[in-house]
Amino acid sequence: MSTPGAMRFSIPGVIARMPISMDSLALIFIVVAVSDSYALAGALSATASVFMAIATPHWSRVADRIGQSAMLVRVIPIKVAGLSLFTVLVLNNAPVWTWFVCIIIAESMSVNTGGLVRRRWLHILSPDKTSTAEDEQDRHLVNTAYSFEAIMDEIVFILGPIIVTACATTIAPAAGIISGIIFVLIGVPLFVMQKSTEPPATPKRIIDPHPAVIRNKRVQAVVLVTTLLGGFFGSIAIVTVAFADQRGQESMSGILLAVWAFGSGIAAIINGTIKWKLSSASRFLIFLFALTLLSVPMLFTHSLVWLAVALFFNGFAVAPLVINAYGVAEGAVPADQITETLTWVVAGMPLGGAISSALSGQIIDRFGAEIAFWVPLGFMIAACAATLPYFSTYKALIDYPRARD
Repeated sequence: MSTPGAMRFSIPGVIARMPISMDSLALIFIVVAVSDSYALAGALSATASVFMAIATPHWSRVADRIGQSAMLVRVIPIKVAGLSLFTVLVLNNAPVWTWFVCIIIAESMSVNTGGLVRRRWLHILSPDKTSTAEDEQDRHLVNTAYSFEAIMDEIVFILGPIIVTACATTIAPAAGIISGIIFVLIGVPLFVMQKSTEPPATPKRIIDPHPAVIRNKRVQAVVLVTTLLGGFFGSIAIVTVAFADQRGQESMSGILLAVWAFGSGIAAIINGTIKWKLSSASRFLIFLFALTLLSVPMLFTHSLVWLAVALFFNGFAVAPLVINAYGVAEGAVPADQITETLTWVVAGMPLGGAISSALSGQIIDRFGAEIAFWVPLGFMIAACAATLPYFSTYKALIDYPRARD
């Protein structure tokens, strides 16, 4: 926190990315209020997620080429306009196809603000970043910075659902989306103003010496897993809302999701204080299997209290898993591809969330929320299986022959 300029970009970054924990839930509230259909809400959420997954790596690549500020001032106004028009059309019962058009426009302008913030941390803590030049202290500081941002993410995921639920249930169904827009309009301009910590732009050369990020095996090994992890996150959100709604306590859904994020935040604090001897890849695999096991208890919860307990302990594996996903991928590429790489780590999550949201919505409507908890568990099992095609990659990353492993 004493790093010059760090808090001046980190705090606006938190404000700017508040909508990542709000938009999906806000969309569910407004669509269900107007149409009374979780299936339609799931379909819209799925559509939004697909276009978000496509857009975020693209805009991060643009940020590497022209600079973060130049990219944001071009993209964010269109995103805000698209969400505003979507809200107006839904409230006025416009044809459903217009809802889809607006959400596609808005999400095509989605930016991974968390990736931009993490890129700035790496820039100011290790300006001459190469995977071989950093000493142990550099890596510990970067790990601590990533852990700090994971804590900030959990604050976002604690406050966001509560704010959306409170606004949508006590003010109006549309108030959730509007509150997210307000956060963007405050956070992004403050972030753009911080010029001193912005990484330099690296214009694309006529002959680019670096292959496309997604062709890197090390990046692929993470992205495939986190795409399925996104299915876990997406299904948890919609199933939890439905679980509370079916018990007549819809207003508690935000609290439940906040409890989940609180558990994850505690784990992020612990992760950031430890000087790990295990590699990022080793920790990534450990927490991946831990999260899968901690997803089983949700199948047996029949009350909000026990669901809150299950979500709290489930959250203990979430932040360390995502932190180490960033750690594995970031070290695989040169400095002028890092923003794009950090975005690829989470870019697939909306795509996984798209599939799981649509699937969860159908199962909730037909069989109820309790049965739908099989969806997040299924995605976690699939995420574990997704490591198998990259067995040799992970084996090399964890340096398996060493005695300490």
